[in-house]
Amino acid sequence: MPSFAQLQRQIVGCARCPRLVDYLARISRDKVKRYREWTYWGKPVPSFGTPKAQLLIVGLAPAAHGGNRTGRAFTGDRSGDWLYGALYAAGFANQPTSSRRNDGLVLRNCCITSAVHCAPPDNKPSREEFAACRPYLVQELQLLKRVRVVVALGHIAFQAYLSARRELGLYVPSPKPRFGHGVSYDLDGITLIGSYHPSQQNTFTGRLTRDMFHAVFQQARQLIDQP
Repeated sequence: MPSFAQLQRQIVGCARCPRLVDYLARISRDKVKRYREWTYWGKPVPSFGTPKAQLLIVGLAPAAHGGNRTGRAFTGDRSGDWLYGALYAAGFANQPTSSRRNDGLVLRNCCITSAVHCAPPDNKPSREEFAACRPYLVQELQLLKRVRVVVALGHIAFQAYLSARRELGLYVPSPKPRFGHGVSYDLDGITLIGSYHPSQQNTFTGRLTRDMFHAVFQQARQLIDQP
């Protein structure tokens, strides 16, 4: 079993999915007008945070012009502004914004990973791409031994976490937990909380409000602070 740091290096060097490799190369070359001056990361985006974390956040995949550009999860896009603002308010980050890898952001007792570590076309990984990336999440669950709360951002991330648990032979209740915003489940001492993803589709339409989103991480804080 590699260390957490070694695993992240393996993720960055991964080229298991030809469609994603080609897409990252094209996006990094063509860019978008507002980021013409950027040199895109253009590789799989590693997890971000401490391996001693008690809070694990599972997302879907990096954004093409967010994490794929900056090289850090949820960094440089509006979803990241929502996430780090909520983490800061709940005491899991030292600042509420994220613009680039060297902006001084530090997570406290928190780690962020994703079901797929490459930005996919149309934000839709294929079934084969999920399967190719799942071993990384499985290994992370083995390495993150202090996790007490998992927040899954969206239905797909929720299912990816449960699939990784099942692959490890960890407890998953039957019937299987159903995703819902703010819905939580006790999985042998680990609390799984579902949250709508802070995508523009959800935040611009009002499906997800800041109060709703912040409440999820306040709940995580309360659970972790319990003796």
